[in-house]
Amino acid sequence: MNIKIVSGQITEILCDTIIVSLFEGETVPGGATGVMDRALHSHISEIIRDIPGCGKYGETTVIHTFAAIGAKRVILLGMGNENELTVDKVRAAMAVAMRAARKTHSQIVATTLHNASNKLESRLVAQAVVEGAVMGLYQFNYYKTSKNDIPDIKKLLIVENDTTKVEAITNTVHISRVIAESVNFARDMINHPAQCMTPTKMAWLAQTIAQQNGLEITVLDREEMRQKGMGALLAVSQGSAEPPKLIVLKYQGNAESRETIAFVGKGVTFDSGGLSLKPSQNMDEMKGDMAGGGAVLGAMMAIGQIKPKVNIIAVVPCTENMPSGGAFRPGDILTSMSGKTIEVLSTDAEGRLILADAITYAKKLGATKIIDIATLTGACVIGLGAIYSGVLTNNREWCKTIITAARQIGEKMWELPNDDEYTEQIKSSVADLKNTGGRPAGTITAGLFIGQFADKTPWVHIDIAGTSDTDKDKGYNLKGATGVGVRTLVQLASTLSKI
Repeated sequence: MNIKIVSGQITEILCDTIIVSLFEGETVPGGATGVMDRALHSHISEIIRDIPGCGKYGETTVIHTFAAIGAKRVILLGMGNENELTVDKVRAAMAVAMRAARKTHSQIVATTLHNASNKLESRLVAQAVVEGAVMGLYQFNYYKTSKNDIPDIKKLLIVENDTTKVEAITNTVHISRVIAESVNFARDMINHPAQCMTPTKMAWLAQTIAQQNGLEITVLDREEMRQKGMGALLAVSQGSAEPPKLIVLKYQGNAESRETIAFVGKGVTFDSGGLSLKPSQNMDEMKGDMAGGGAVLGAMMAIGQIKPKVNIIAVVPCTENMPSGGAFRPGDILTSMSGKTIEVLSTDAEGRLILADAITYAKKLGATKIIDIATLTGACVIGLGAIYSGVLTNNREWCKTIITAARQIGEKMWELPNDDEYTEQIKSSVADLKNTGGRPAGTITAGLFIGQFADKTPWVHIDIAGTSDTDKDKGYNLKGATGVGVRTLVQLASTLSKI
């Protein structure tokens, strides 16, 4: 979809559909909507009187103009309570409006920046409009044989007549599009079935990202992992016929800085639970157990194009977790790359094992701060549902920086406690650690297990088990993978670039 900034009278913009906004309780439309109302002989005012709920948040009302203005149709987009409007609400509402426009078979869509009160910064609203449009129109149709009879929208026109804002908005549009397309790239990876999205395929995609964006890449195979002593990662992989891969992408945006941020993403391309086999119900969803790795690769795709002044290494351990005669067993004792030994109580607590070796390797590569992101625990879904990702840390300031970045782009995160008492649950009587502390505080103990390998390096763990996918369309998230984490990591890189 081509996205362009245009100026001119809104009533004269030539397009199939133009999107204008209305706040709840507004009886006399103002701003661009008011201009449109007058051009349509008060037709919008009549609709407001006849349909009082048309201003409710997320409501869309299609109005045919019958050639009275340049657009064939107007979509009246409800923005809810004016005092409660946020940038993320603009993003989600724009996604809904664009899908409504697509249903009308629109090829060219125009939109105002939905901020009649000027409460929000125009640049941020423009970012929300672009991201909402691109992410909201996402579709995953790779495996459908029937043709979609609704054509894609080909062009989005953003109407802005204030010439002092056009340059800043134009730059924002470019960056926002890159970010949104990177989210969709991650969604594709996560939505593909495990027969396609293998560790080898993830490594191939990482290679493509590196080549297209000038990143350094290294991919370790099984023998190289063995030479480096990655006993935890290798143990998880040994039950599968698919060979494991450990992907390392390097981006150097600030040669003068000694700081190197590590993005570490869990890449379990299918998790059967191993010998601690999962129930068959919903096991198909375990193709998405590489969502953390997908988010990291999507973020690196965007960062390679945006080029912030920060140094980043991405480490993505990729493997399947399968049951077989060669699979690792409950009761096994593993030696991790760090030298710490781990008693295996459950082979279904595998993500923390591969992240342990990945974090150790990231430190050896020079990481000074670490973020890991993973679909780690069902306990996080029970505790926080599908709204918030759970967060643990060993460094409050580093955690605050990441949660702030997430809040700025509309991803919700909640910090969980990390008291020393919780580590008692993961101490083993026969090894240094055991890989599960049981059901109580399951998200916390799983995160603190990973934290043992970060040691004193500032570290944040993000558990996206509840937020990595959705079972229905909602705002800019469509049924299936959400790509959560991509925008937070990119925003973090942008934030650190300015420090």
